Amino acid sequence: MVGFAPGSANDILARLMAQWLSERLGQQFIVETRPGASGNLAAEAVARARADGYTLLLSGSTDAINTTFYDNLNFNFIRDIAPVAGIARAPHVMVVHPSFAANTVAEFIAYAKANPGKITMASAGVGSTSHMSGELFKMMAGIDMLHVPYRGQVPALTDLLGGQVQVDFATMPPSIGYVRAGTLRALAVTGDVLPGYEASTANGLGVPRDTPAEIVHVLNKEINAALADAKVRAHLADLGGAVLPGSPADFGKLLMQEVDKWSKVVKASGAKPE
Repeated sequence: MVGFAPGSANDILARLMAQWLSERLGQQFIVETRPGASGNLAAEAVARARADGYTLLLSGSTDAINTTFYDNLNFNFIRDIAPVAGIARAPHVMVVHPSFAANTVAEFIAYAKANPGKITMASAGVGSTSHMSGELFKMMAGIDMLHVPYRGQVPALTDLLGGQVQVDFATMPPSIGYVRAGTLRALAVTGDVLPGYEASTANGLGVPRDTPAEIVHVLNKEINAALADAKVRAHLADLGGAVLPGSPADFGKLLMQEVDKWSKVVKASGAKPE
């Protein structure tokens, strides 16, 4: 289960892992996209599913953000979704339309300060990692931009390509091809935007709580085998991601770190669900 539209970073990772698991376990793993509410529709569906190992969630940083961003959810991500295994962490990339009057981050900030509130910042949706990455940048750079949320990263990039919006702190997998083709200009990878600024998306798999430990163990073992495979690692690297091997507890610890980090950004930004 993927909480974002086809072509999103989550969707790309889910299809890669589904193919691997299908081949390794001899059962067909099907990717179902259920976009909406910044991934909450899919997360709630998995939280409510039978704990039999047949329903998995491509989860990660967005779900960690949602635990603070939304205060009226019908489920508790940390309580109701059991971590299985990390897959990859990828930085975001600060991309602009090639016609935008800035070739560096410093020039972008100077332009933004000279034109407060006039730059349109696209995101994959209210509360998404691209939205929060942009909010963190706004706070640290001391600038104001107009947030324009979309229903996923792909439509946001489509409008950026068309010049309808001016900047996106996009996830790497769906945007890297446009950067390589020169149809979007990358000002910086989000680990290098500003001193002390770090924004990335970590993803992995989760299952409904109370899923038997032996099922979690099998899934964790196979995901780690995928992350040790040269072809899978090369594919993830091509998408800008670094692998996240480890135990279910390791992935759970990472998710808690993401909750702690992004809760501070959510509160400081004052951003609210629409």
